[in-house]
Order: sequence, then C-alpha cells, then structure tokens
Amino acid sequence: MSINGKVAIVTGGAKGIGRGIAEHFAKAGAKVVIADIDEAAARATAEAITASGGEAIAQRTDVTSWASAEAMAAATLARFGHIDVLCSNAGIYPEHRLEDMTPEQWDRVLAINLKGAFLTLKACLPPMKHQKGGRVIITSSITGNRTAVPALAHYAASKGGVNGFIRAAAFEMAKHNITVNGVEPGMIDTDSLRAMGAAMIAEVGRVVPLGRIGRIEDVAAAMTFLASDAASYITGQTIVVDGGLTLSELQSLVERPGG
Repeated sequence: MSINGKVAIVTGGAKGIGRGIAEHFAKAGAKVVIADIDEAAARATAEAITASGGEAIAQRTDVTSWASAEAMAAATLARFGHIDVLCSNAGIYPEHRLEDMTPEQWDRVLAINLKGAFLTLKACLPPMKHQKGGRVIITSSITGNRTAVPALAHYAASKGGVNGFIRAAAFEMAKHNITVNGVEPGMIDTDSLRAMGAAMIAEVGRVVPLGRIGRIEDVAAAMTFLASDAASYITGQTIVVDGGLTLSELQSLVERPGG
C-alpha cells in the first residue's frame, strides 16, 4: 500500500504504537509529522526516520489544547504545504478503580483520548477542505466497545466516545471527501504490555485465536491501508486488529487493553 508523497500527522507518534505507525507511514512514502507532548522523544523518532531515508519532523503537541492543535497544523502546512492524513493516536490508559478514581483522573483520560481526537481533527479540517479531501484515522480500542476491563472505566468511556465520534464525523465530513475511520487494537506487544510480565503475555497468547499477541506492525499496516487510496470508499468504520480475541469466550481472562 502506497501513500507516497502524502503528508501525515501522527499524534502520540514518539513512542510505542504511534512510533510504529509513523515509521510505517514513512516506509510507505509519506512525509510524517511526529506530534507528541514529549518533544525530545518526538525529535528522536523524526531523526530515526530521516536516518532511514524517510522524511519527518517533530512538533511538540498537547492534544488537549486548542492552541497547540492549531500550532501543529500550522507547522505542518509551513513545512509541507498540505495535510493529507491525520492519525489521531495520542492516548493514555492509567488504571483507577471506580471507587478510588478522582474526577480529575477521569477528566484527564477523556481530555487526551476523546477531546484530543476532536481538537486535532478540527485543526486539520480547513486545509483538508481546501484541498477537497483527506484521511482521518483515530486509534480506538476493543476496550469499551467490545470488552470490559477492571480499573479502566474512564478509558472505556473515552474509546466508546471515540467510536461514536468517528461515525458522526464521517457522516459530516463526507461532503468534503474526507474519510474518518478508526482502528481498534487488541493486545499489542508494547512496553506497557511487557511490563505485565511473561506469564501474562503467554496467557494472552493462549486465548487469542490466532495464537499470538499482536505486533505494532499489525496496527500500523491497518492504519496505512486506511490512509491509502485503496480505502477511499471506506468511512465511518473501525477495523479490529486483535487476532480474533474478541471472538473468544475466554476474553474475560484478559485484564488489560493493548490499544
């Protein structure tokens, strides 16, 4: 799948799944903007992509801030002249059980995971409308949409909201030839998953019908497909990348999300 010559912004693109998406986009020919609140990590990722023959820049971005989202879009336009793809990937999933969760903890998760998707999409709309087209892809999760996980009610609410936002935004943006889709990762091999320990990883691999946990490349490939011309007639949809995990009656054994 080629997205050669397209300009793609990846929020939360400095580490983990976001970095994998950014690298995959670059390998597919896109010019990539690494938009992340961790400026040093964003710069390191952009430099690594450039060293591998790609083209990337770093832009410090707080997705909860409208001014920062506007600055992200402005910096992209100043460097590359257009915005073709927005991958709204920034997100957090701290664990807080309901009885212990503070209103501030709830608000922070919703602000980053849900409001952040809205603000970054809104910031990219003017140039996409001007050029009569664009691709918006939002990282959702199987949690909140297909599964329930203890201590992640705020995360589940944010991702359930993301899926509703995807459908509503897709319907509204279709007249501008802007597609809006999402990817719902399952259990993906990231540093946070590895922190759960080898025993949990082995247990997850056992209950996934395809017999393994997901790789970051699995998520990145789905994102690249949705960013490509091959997905031009797809909008308002989410692709589940979980190896069939949510098909299993044993999914209750899984205690944490991967997306």
